Amino acid sequence: MDAPVPPRPAQPRIRRRDRHGRGMRGPIAPPQVPLSVTRADAFVDLVYDSRDRLERRWPQLSQVDFLVLEVPGFGPDDGPDAAADEETVPLGRVAPAAGGYRDRIVIYRRPVEIRTKSRDERALLVHEVVVEQVAELLGLAPESVDPRYGQD
Repeated sequence: MDAPVPPRPAQPRIRRRDRHGRGMRGPIAPPQVPLSVTRADAFVDLVYDSRDRLERRWPQLSQVDFLVLEVPGFGPDDGPDAAADEETVPLGRVAPAAGGYRDRIVIYRRPVEIRTKSRDERALLVHEVVVEQVAELLGLAPESVDPRYGQD
């Protein structure tokens, strides 16, 4: 009669599948693919593209912070001093330098997205809003900030 074989110590098994047998789950698209870019990220890119385009002509814009907030009245830059117009929803605003902060231009994402149907329309409206806010900050007409303003 053979001696009983002692049980092997339990070792953790390497799991190659989840408990339902479907395998590893992961992102649908790799990060390099445009599918993985969120609408918010795409909007921020549009704002920064407009800023970069204007910064070539107006170098002092490098000293201005450009911010994107979802809606007016709910962001860190919208306090009681933010002008609230009850008839229209603002698409952007200028916050002059104060309290240790630099000049800021705030663009509101949701109001801009609601007013546009395609990515091209959105890019055009974002650029117009950025130009208008820069013009207000610099005390100039929008046409002098960007000669193509209103032509597209």
